[in-house]
Amino acid sequence: MIPAKTAAAHQVLKDRSMALTPRQRTALILIDGKRGLPEVLQSGATPDDIERLFELQLVTNAVPAATVSPQRPALGAQDRYAAAYPIAARLTASLGLRGAPLNIAVEAATCYEELVAVSARIRDAVGADRFAPLATALGEG
Repeated sequence: MIPAKTAAAHQVLKDRSMALTPRQRTALILIDGKRGLPEVLQSGATPDDIERLFELQLVTNAVPAATVSPQRPALGAQDRYAAAYPIAARLTASLGLRGAPLNIAVEAATCYEELVAVSARIRDAVGADRFAPLATALGEG
């Protein structure tokens, strides 16, 4: 858990309008919405001190940054090619001799656009189910 100060806590620290024990005050100063509860407890505060700060509504549970899903950056064409090429090569190699021409076409693809051009033929040869990982890597699915 990551505790964070409330607006009331900032006011209490500023004007000392509420009586806090030295340990509670130290804990309140350390609580910044970034430090975890174990780190705050290492300062000498007890779980009872922290509980009291919650009861006084000076502290709330901050939403950890990890729970907010960061937006994935869009992959560039080169990144997509690098991710998709091994999948395409594996799919065409699994076709055996009948996939040899398609395997050669994949090996000849030197950029994302060329691999996309070959992808329709791969889909026809292996089927939509087996093609799904390649479609995802190419950004089609």
